[in-house]
Amino acid sequence: MNWTAIIIAGAVMGALAIVFAIILGVADKKFAVEIDARVPQITECLGGANCGACGYAGCAALAEAIVRGDVAPNACPASKGEKIKRISELMGVEASAQTPAVARLICSGDCDTAAVRYQYDGVPNCRIANGLAGGPKKCTWACLGMGDCIRDCKFGAIKMGENGLPQFNSAKCTGCGACAKQCPRGAIALVPTSAKVLILCRNDDAGKEAKDNCKNACIGCRRCEKSCPAEAITLVGKHCVIDQDKCIGCLECTKQCPMGCIITL
Repeated sequence: MNWTAIIIAGAVMGALAIVFAIILGVADKKFAVEIDARVPQITECLGGANCGACGYAGCAALAEAIVRGDVAPNACPASKGEKIKRISELMGVEASAQTPAVARLICSGDCDTAAVRYQYDGVPNCRIANGLAGGPKKCTWACLGMGDCIRDCKFGAIKMGENGLPQFNSAKCTGCGACAKQCPRGAIALVPTSAKVLILCRNDDAGKEAKDNCKNACIGCRRCEKSCPAEAITLVGKHCVIDQDKCIGCLECTKQCPMGCIITL
């Protein structure tokens, strides 16, 4: 065995390793991307679930966008109050007021009230079911109750009720809106926490058809609209909607609705 050759080869390899280490060290410093110290601080003030409701890939990506000035400090739907204030302080701007909102189901067509056109035995997925002849429920605006919103909620704020409709826990809901985006029927909406009443229907069928499809459907009779002293209710298409900014919470509309689809919150 030629020990001299082995020693020389080892020395050469060691020298090459040192040279490459120096080169990599220099390259690391030369091409390093400096991270603004505010990015990790702002990330800590965000939702932390990487839910994507802000439109970015995750909380860190949103924090970088805030630091760049691409979006406002209150861009994270899950960040409230003191967290928004802290982000604004880090960015050196005045905190913008953001009306707190939580997700609500705008439908009361449960297993007992919504008529069905066929029995669905496929994969429990709202989008798949909705694509099969318009879905199993006759009302094309009704919640299908397959639980897509539950699976998409990063905060555990939704569970399935015994009536076949999802139930929302306002205490856990951050108002990120991910569930609303997931619903193929548009049956979930973000509602201000200050709201006092809510119309649980948004169908646009004519009165008789709407009533045949769901016992709790809004039939567009306009009794709620006519009884509202604040003029907060209007007929849009064939169903009524409430302007929460105008509503004074008198609850007169809940007394006038013949279908019982207006509830107090």
